[in-house]
Order: sequence, then structure tokens, then C-alpha cells
Amino acid sequence: MTDQTYQPTLSQLRAFVAVAEYRHFGTAAARLTVSQPTLSQALASLENGLGLQLIERSTRRVLVTAAGMRLLPQAMATLEAADRFVASATGDGLGGVLRLGIIPTVAPYVLPELLPELRRKLPSLVPQVVEDQTARLLDALRTGVLDVALLALPTDAPGLVEIPLYSEEFVLVTPRGHELAGRTDLSVPALADLPLLLLDEGHCLRDQTLEVCRTAEVHPGAVGDTRAASLTTVVQCVAGGLGVTLVPEMAVAAETARGTLDTARFADPAPGRTIGLAYRASSARAEDYEYLAAVIRSKRPF
Repeated sequence: MTDQTYQPTLSQLRAFVAVAEYRHFGTAAARLTVSQPTLSQALASLENGLGLQLIERSTRRVLVTAAGMRLLPQAMATLEAADRFVASATGDGLGGVLRLGIIPTVAPYVLPELLPELRRKLPSLVPQVVEDQTARLLDALRTGVLDVALLALPTDAPGLVEIPLYSEEFVLVTPRGHELAGRTDLSVPALADLPLLLLDEGHCLRDQTLEVCRTAEVHPGAVGDTRAASLTTVVQCVAGGLGVTLVPEMAVAAETARGTLDTARFADPAPGRTIGLAYRASSARAEDYEYLAAVIRSKRPF
């Protein structure tokens, strides 16, 4: 039975929300920058105070109970309200901690310019950057682990608001001297039968590249068992003669500077993607995130 006088702490609620999101105590503790025993104790205290089991633990998996699923949205709303309270106390809507998720094919190219600009324009802001794949960022947004995420749009995720920031073309990166190198009039069918190197599964750039090929009914050539978790690794494989790849415009300068490479560009309309911010529709910080979007838009790296 719940003790009617019990008042959960914000730390306990954050522990619950993080475990519910990541379904792993070690990962949740790392995200909250606390030890695993501290996280477990906070969750246990919350469950004892409520008289409810929120998380089902076993040696093999972590599940959210029915009671946990029922209370999770309210826990998230409470944490959002607390964050808004702290932001209001600073006199700056975007003051205090901002938990910002960014996909790996954007983070290395935006952050070097964006973080100094945020310090200049929003000195009371404390960004906490989480680089991760799109699906996990969206889960973290929905459960309140993140405040906002910078990723490719549209997400097709319910309950989120999306702010488009800019669009960028895909550029074909080839080994030096490739037959397509230097072209500016490529069509997507030119990719047919080329050994097209892709990021590993889970990266949205992989899905976007495959969708470009599917739309044009193009079938790239086989690339064997080559797998890469970063765009830098993919490009270095291209430099080593293993194939070709599509790189977003923002990454071209940085990635092609590291190897013996050439590029080719598509004729209009070139394939590409739109980058934007996403946040929960339930958030009361829409105006703040519009301002954040304007700052990011002003510092795009191309």
C-alpha cells in the first residue's frame, strides 16, 4: 500500500525513467552519471515508497511492469516541470541543463562550431550531449531522458514536434581517379552495380542511402562483409579502394581531407536529407527550442 505522505525525489524519478528507457541498469547509470548501486537504491526507494513494483528485474532482462508503464508519463512530466522551474530561476528560458541528442553523422561536423556559439549566446546553458542512433534517441525523447534531438527528418514518430533546420545533398565519394570522379551531372542510376559501402545497421544514413537506391530502382554491387560504425571508417575504406559511398554535404570537407579521395555530385534534383530538431509535443519549451534551432541554423558547417 502506498504511504500517502511519501514524496519521491527527483533523483528517484530520474532513475526510474532512465531504467525504463534503457532497460539496462548499467547503461541507465552511465547516462545519469551515477554508480549502478546508487541507481538501484534510488529505484528501490521509489518502489518501496509507492508500494509498487515499477521495474521487473531478472538476470537476463529488465522489463517495465504495468504499473510502471502507467506511471512513466507522469514521472516524465514531473521531471520536465522541474527542469522548467530551474530554467525560469536562471532568468533565461534556455538556462540550466539541456540534454541534447545528436546522430553520429551530424555530431562531429556541427559540434565544433555549435558549442562555442551556445556558450557565447547562452552562457547559463549547460549542454549534455548524447550521440546515438536515431531509434535510441527517439526512445530517449519519448521517455524524457533527452530534452531535444538533432537528427534527420521526418522521424514519423508520434508525439513529437519537428523543426526543420536545413537540407543537404549527398555527395558521391570515390577513390582517387575513379571514372566518376569530378562529375557534377550524376544521376542516381549511375550508382547501379557500383560497390556501395554503407554504415552498419541502425544508422539512418544507411537507410537513407538504400532508400535513394530503391526509389530509382538501382541495385548497388556487393561489398562483401565490410561493416563500419562510423562515417570516417566508411570513407577510409573508400580511400583503400574497397568501394564508393554517399556522404552528406556537411561531412565532405572533413572526411575527404583524411584520404586519397575524389568526389562527384548529382544533377538537380540531387538526393539528400533534411536535418532538424525534435522535441516532445507535451513540452512547454517550444519557444526556447525555436531559438535553439535558430542558433544551430546559423552555425551549419557548409
